[in-house]
Amino acid sequence: MPDAAPPKTTPSDEALVARARDGDRAAFGELVRRASPDLFRLCARITGDAALAEDAMQEAFVDAWRALPRFEERARFSTWLHRIAVNAALGVRRSRAPWGKRQVDDPEGELVAAASDHAPGPEHLAHAAGLGAAASAALDALTPLERTAFVMRHHEGASIHEIRAAVGGSENSVKQAIFRAVRKLRSSLAPYMSEEYGHA
Repeated sequence: MPDAAPPKTTPSDEALVARARDGDRAAFGELVRRASPDLFRLCARITGDAALAEDAMQEAFVDAWRALPRFEERARFSTWLHRIAVNAALGVRRSRAPWGKRQVDDPEGELVAAASDHAPGPEHLAHAAGLGAAASAALDALTPLERTAFVMRHHEGASIHEIRAAVGGSENSVKQAIFRAVRKLRSSLAPYMSEEYGHA
């Protein structure tokens, strides 16, 4: 009886990166497939627009392919790619939609939850539908750095170090940007939070 063929193993990101650096476009295509959902979500939250997010993501992958020979393997590929995507999203947003012009929906009340001291219970989520416009306006009122740092911290779960690697600057400047973003969001949404929790 012939031996069964060994099971196929899924190559790691590191193995795919090594192959891609040698010019293997199929390996890079697999990296793109793996990264696309997370990068689209990140770009969408930074740009506030699905079409702009698609454009930013495509630009990020093109830039990543061109810069791949300079990628230092001691760094995490995902962190490096996130940094490129953040820059692409900010660039697309600046060039094609003035900051504050477009709005992003927040149907689950995630902005409110992140900017509030309260846990998002059922009443909170039910009330979130009425907060959509306010949350969108509050998010659009943030500076590009504040918005990006807030999104990466509270939506992507990124560490301060990862955010600093993506946006540049010092860890202290990143912490200050997040602090300012949360403070501004709390201030903008305070009337709605008071109404929801009966503190008006």
